[in-house]
Amino acid sequence: MSFLCAAECVMVCGCTRWLWRRCMHVASDDSDTWPLATVDEFEPVPRLCRLILAVYETDLHEPQFAPKGGYRLNPDWVVKRVTYEQTDGRAPPYLIYADHEHGEIVLAIRGLNLVKESDYKLLLDNKLGMQMFDGGYVHHGLLKSAIWLLNEEGENLKRLWLENGADYKLVFVGHSLGSGVASLLTVIAVNHGDRLGGIPRSKVRCYALAPARCMSLNLAVKYADVIQSVVLQDDFLPRTATPLEDIFKSIFCLPCLLLLVCLRDTFIPEDRKLRDPRRLYAPGRIYHIVERKFCRCGRFPPEVRTAIPVDERFEHIVLSCNATSDHGIIWIEREAEKAIERMRESSSETITTAPQVQKLERLRTIEKEHKDALKRAVSLNVPHAVTAYEDEKPEAPLSETDTKSKSTGGSGRTNWELVVQKLFKKSESGNLLLNRDSNALN
Repeated sequence: MSFLCAAECVMVCGCTRWLWRRCMHVASDDSDTWPLATVDEFEPVPRLCRLILAVYETDLHEPQFAPKGGYRLNPDWVVKRVTYEQTDGRAPPYLIYADHEHGEIVLAIRGLNLVKESDYKLLLDNKLGMQMFDGGYVHHGLLKSAIWLLNEEGENLKRLWLENGADYKLVFVGHSLGSGVASLLTVIAVNHGDRLGGIPRSKVRCYALAPARCMSLNLAVKYADVIQSVVLQDDFLPRTATPLEDIFKSIFCLPCLLLLVCLRDTFIPEDRKLRDPRRLYAPGRIYHIVERKFCRCGRFPPEVRTAIPVDERFEHIVLSCNATSDHGIIWIEREAEKAIERMRESSSETITTAPQVQKLERLRTIEKEHKDALKRAVSLNVPHAVTAYEDEKPEAPLSETDTKSKSTGGSGRTNWELVVQKLFKKSESGNLLLNRDSNALN
């Protein structure tokens, strides 16, 4: 009897300790050790948030939902706007914007529309481990959407970049559902820059706002030099390892689902998570906007922390009443704008070296952080992880099939569905193989 009482006491103490740790875990703990971001690297974020918000407008000359201070863009520079009717459910609405002020060609993709069946179909078109791609796993429906977008707009993007000069950058930005499409668009673009006018990797950028988990860990780290994810405080989506299709099946009981996921993931060892090649993660380098403190009411001046985490990559759900509101693009834009203003004030007060020197030093640091993250992924035995040197593969010569794939209907347009099949995948033994599973993309 005394043994049973002792065992019961141990169990109660263990459960109490677990409950205390889970309830006391706050979002700022995820990025506690990360360095602060600089003004130059974070400056595009609020501007690109406003471009996402502009996708929701029907007429930018007479906006109805403008954020504080307006959109601060030139409506005449909007090259193309595409609605749900024009995409026929194959992708979320988007716009193409030639930002001549900042030297960027921007493709901005909006987030999930809760009343659009087509968005749910896109999300539900996936199963765990369904789509292998470029040596890792990705969300099948989001990849199909990215390929469709490139087939539709690849020639327009190529033309705009060539017309405006090699100094321009090609920027993909998306929110929520759109962030996953934009991230996979970027992966394809940097592997096939020759099909977009020869644009180099250094001129391609992606900003995933409130990012969806859309690619395996090795790909998330591999493309951290071109993909930046922005997470506002407690946002649930980047932290939820549950497949997107299961999350949005339960959208009307999301708090219940998040609690169950929190309970389940607590008992999964970290090394087991890292060894699962099918587990999807938020892509690229992560910028974490922190603006609330533990046991304190209200919002504080936000600070932005950044890193390329490998282990502990936003693996814990935060039990917070703000877990869903922090996912909203409106709040991300507001807090990102406040963070930029605060960084500018801070840098003007503490500046000790020339801005150009600071910028070069930060670029070297970012490059080193990426190399270190790649090496750490290999040291932790992340499936299919590569070092910076192993990642450099020579471009294969064009075969007869590839030459034919560049043409559809005699128009000379690139067929991106066939081009994507050239990206390498890895077998279970670790050998590189050409992805010949064409059924995966149909």
